[in-house]
Amino acid sequence: MSVRISLPLHTRAHRGNMDLVIVSFVVSLLGFIIIGVLSTFQRKATTEDYLLADRSVAPWLAALSAVATNNSGFMFIGQIAFAYQYGIQAIWIMVGWIVGDFFAWVYIHPRIREQSATFGATTVPALIASQPGGKTNRPVAAVAGILTFLFLGVYAAAQLKAGSKALEILFEWHPNTGAIMGAIIVVLYCFSGGIRASIWTDAAQSFVMFFAMGILLLAAAQEVGSPTALWDNLKDQDPLLVQWIPDNLLFGFAMYLIGWVFAGFGAIGQPHILVRFMAIRSVEEIRQARTVYFLWFIPFFLGSIAVGMYARGYIPDITALPIAQGLDADYAAELTMPVMAKLLLPDVLVGVVLAGLFAATMSTADSQILVCSGMIGNDINPRWKNSYVITKLATLGVTGLALSIALFDDERVFNLVLIAWSALGAGLGPALVIRLFHLKTSTVVTLLMMLAGVATVIVWHNTPYSGSLFKIVPGMLASFLVWVVAYPFLPSNDDGTTRDSI
Repeated sequence: MSVRISLPLHTRAHRGNMDLVIVSFVVSLLGFIIIGVLSTFQRKATTEDYLLADRSVAPWLAALSAVATNNSGFMFIGQIAFAYQYGIQAIWIMVGWIVGDFFAWVYIHPRIREQSATFGATTVPALIASQPGGKTNRPVAAVAGILTFLFLGVYAAAQLKAGSKALEILFEWHPNTGAIMGAIIVVLYCFSGGIRASIWTDAAQSFVMFFAMGILLLAAAQEVGSPTALWDNLKDQDPLLVQWIPDNLLFGFAMYLIGWVFAGFGAIGQPHILVRFMAIRSVEEIRQARTVYFLWFIPFFLGSIAVGMYARGYIPDITALPIAQGLDADYAAELTMPVMAKLLLPDVLVGVVLAGLFAATMSTADSQILVCSGMIGNDINPRWKNSYVITKLATLGVTGLALSIALFDDERVFNLVLIAWSALGAGLGPALVIRLFHLKTSTVVTLLMMLAGVATVIVWHNTPYSGSLFKIVPGMLASFLVWVVAYPFLPSNDDGTTRDSI
């Protein structure tokens, strides 16, 4: 099959009734907002309800919320763009990520639900710093809270940037306009019902996200042809697009794959995801939530890779499109999903699909900002722990931080997500594991673990090795190494609490 060289872009991109696209977009977006607002009928004016929905979330809701929060902007914008650029090699991200994520579900998430309730912890830093008798290791909580605040702010900024791409394509707005509009919607989500509003809208958006990925894949397959035809198309463009194993891996393929396993396991350091397991009704229902999660996650991940590859078959050079003029290949690739929707779908579905993308990224940003708000009152300044008003003011402050990063940082969505994910996974994850398994440690050791993990991620990201081994691997190993080296010098400690020795 010959490679498609040109597209009737201008006729197809503007052929339809733009009014119908806008109406379907606005109606769909309002539908998501209304779902969030409806959660106010179950709202209680308490900090625990605002941050954990009174620990009363049904397992299927928690699962759909977790998977939507985990996969909105990253999957629709970043992962599709990666598959567009690198082809079938994107499959190894999926394989490794799912394996690592599964281990987290089996060994970590049930303990998080159980021990967060036992110690009354409403945030992940509070859980890391929790001690028997209701005590909290304040230095540990404060540092964990600051790390969460900083890197979830970066993560939320990535969601604002991802959502703005939908509006950039739909209305031809400047990306900053979409980011500002997204920040306003995030505040509405947060103020309407806290984490409950986020979970309800996540669940609704998960269905739209799945539908959007499926309908895009079907539409692209109609244009490009069967999987065999697509394979031949990509092979004609560039044989590397159908090469299974990446070239020039400095540490070999096995370490490359292990890096993505660690990436999936890095969910243990993501407070905006873990809070959903803290909010679920009981430990016993974690297993049911896990089944729902992976029944959604695996086909959706596969769909994102297929859509990215079909998009490459349909649009060999996205930088040639008018909307991508002046952008380099990496940035242009992140426009793939909204461009494909506008080119291939009926007008009414364009609005629905892009509203789903926009709302999903906003709901993820909302979750991250809510978690940051909890850090300020619960972990960074405990005098505000039970202040409902301060928590909401903190929400405004964190939203402003995320918006500032989105407006003034030039990093791609894909990179922003992976940097923040790795820093949180390596900074909080190992310390949380030590706490959940009641292994002996100390205040200084725990602090050094967190700082070593984050510092290693940042350094590794700026080395030539980051493309061969995902940055969370050296970050987690550095964090655990601190604990291993210090272990022989730690006093006997049977309850897993931190000590003030070394």
